[in-house]
Amino acid sequence: MDWLEVTIFTQSDKLDALAVRLEELDAGGLVINDEASVREFLDNNPAAWDYVEDDVLKSAQGGSSIQFYLEDSEEGRRRLDNCREALPDETFDIRRVNDEDWLNTWRRFFKPIKIGGRLLIVPAWEDAPADTKRVVLRVEPGQVFGTGAHASTRMCLSELENHRAKNVLDLGCGSGILAVGALLLGAREAVCCDIAADAPRVCYDNARLNGIDRVCMKAFTCDALDENALSEVIRGERFDIVFANIIADVIIPLAQGVKNLLTPEGVFICSGIIDGRQDAVRNALIENGLQIVRTRQTEDWHMFVSRRIV
Repeated sequence: MDWLEVTIFTQSDKLDALAVRLEELDAGGLVINDEASVREFLDNNPAAWDYVEDDVLKSAQGGSSIQFYLEDSEEGRRRLDNCREALPDETFDIRRVNDEDWLNTWRRFFKPIKIGGRLLIVPAWEDAPADTKRVVLRVEPGQVFGTGAHASTRMCLSELENHRAKNVLDLGCGSGILAVGALLLGAREAVCCDIAADAPRVCYDNARLNGIDRVCMKAFTCDALDENALSEVIRGERFDIVFANIIADVIIPLAQGVKNLLTPEGVFICSGIIDGRQDAVRNALIENGLQIVRTRQTEDWHMFVSRRIV
């Protein structure tokens, strides 16, 4: 299959807001290139320097950009037109690539990374360090978002260490990385939902890559905001952890019904909240019967952990 590789060049301080807007426009799988963020992350995570190739740093030097991929089809070009119309002040650089080119781009930027105190994310094509004492979480991102490198995903994976869960629900699951992480850390069952048609296949691939039996994971193409569709997926089940690593504009309406998805001691972990939207999310959680028990910020992104008010 051929793809449209779309690159938008911008300023470093505009990257986060632009990324949120592109997510809203259904341009998933974003590759964010920013020298300042790369170096800040490496300064805060010195062990990661060993895993970053020189050409990755060189590619980030001297500018900032966001890159994403759309099918080279009528639907893909329609989505591209929507992005251009919604972002008239941005300059779009477009080139056609095939599947092999697309995957090679991912592989240049995705290297092993430590998460919290227990996990080590390792891409499928890399060897895990022989002496690691961490739980290795292998990921093949495919053509959906979810490598674990983004700050919002790192916070969610780190938060797993604070909870014991038998089952988890991941709304907006992408590659299934949060569900797989939960299963590797002791959960028995995970249910994954994403609006992307390719998400279930990628989730199952990542489960298999980590030695997880398919009976432990159920993955669906489903709009989490469609109550009827979500009800068909979960069939009355309640969960010890519900993830929503999406964006504030999706988390806020989700908050209306999320307490009905939780077990009595369950937690709702929501992330992907850009700086400036955290108060709106906090208010939505509280107004819908949830008690915030932990907050966290990494870079310009926020995460909330909340429970049902009994």
